[in-house]
Amino acid sequence: MLPTEASDHYRILTSMLAPALLMAATGSLLVSANNRLSRVVDRLRQVIAIWKLDPSETRAELDAQIDRHRRRARLVLRACQLLYLALAAFVGTSLGLAVDALFHSIRLWGLPTALAVIGVLCLLAASAFMGREVSLSVRSFDEEIDLELSRPHRPAEKFRN
Repeated sequence: MLPTEASDHYRILTSMLAPALLMAATGSLLVSANNRLSRVVDRLRQVIAIWKLDPSETRAELDAQIDRHRRRARLVLRACQLLYLALAAFVGTSLGLAVDALFHSIRLWGLPTALAVIGVLCLLAASAFMGREVSLSVRSFDEEIDLELSRPHRPAEKFRN
């Protein structure tokens, strides 16, 4: 291998490092978003179970909670879709850089850069969706606390005399 060939390979691998770091970060965000989605679904199932058992005046509050958790689930789903798209764009960026460097006869022009920009924009949009979901999460938590505090307090059986 000639010294110039070695430096070309080094340059190619170095240019592929930035998309690889973005892929790792996106993967980490996907794990977090999927965990949030599973927690939202679990909570939604709990609220639905309570809704089925509680035909009282709290039904309207439970309906509102169900609606809010459904919106939260849709927001996290959109964020996950955008994160998967970002991941695909970063993989495409990395492959585009490699193809462009290895096959000098094929010029991809600005394709790797365009894919990287698409990936970053998807990360930005996914972050906005997750931010909206967190706001809904806190609002749900506050309203659930208010609902619990408004209920008459019943002491536990083991503490009764």
